[in-house]
Formats: sequence, structure tokens, C-alpha cells
Amino acid sequence: MDSFGSDFSSVSSGSGKVDTGTIMEQVKVQIAVANAQELLQRMTDKCFKKCIGKPGGTLDNSEQKCIAMCMDRYMDAWNTVSRAYNSRLQRERARI
Repeated sequence: MDSFGSDFSSVSSGSGKVDTGTIMEQVKVQIAVANAQELLQRMTDKCFKKCIGKPGGTLDNSEQKCIAMCMDRYMDAWNTVSRAYNSRLQRERARI
């Protein structure tokens, strides 16, 4: 939490005013990082449960192939949903 506060302490100008544009960009970056971390965590959990029958020190060939295919499918599905969501957002914004 300390790094969060320190990130924003550097955005004020010499006059003491806060640069809201810089803060917004930092927030956008932090949200994007959080979303990527959540995506990776969900993908890891789902593919591990699907592909790994007996955890051990190494993955056999079938487990490696299953993990790779599962992650590919998960990313394809996520990209499809993201494109559809963004398209819908753009249509809704255009109506306003």
C-alpha cells in the first residue's frame, strides 16, 4: 500500500496542484495490471484443475499438451468476449 501512495506523491506540480491526467493514467495502468493478473490466475486455476490429475515434480507430455491447449482456448475465449464487450461499449457510447 505504501507504493500506491508514493506513486501519487510525485504527480503534483511545484504549485501544489495535482495533475489529474497523470493520476488517471496511473489508475488505468494499475487497473490493466490487476485485470491481467486476475486473468492469469483464473486461467491457471481452471487449467490446473482440468489437466493435472496427480501433482508432482514435473509434468508429463499429456499434461503439458493439455495445459497449452487449455490456456490457448481460455485466451481465445477471453479475447472473443473482450472484443464483443468493447464493441458493445462503443455502440452504447455512440447512442449517447
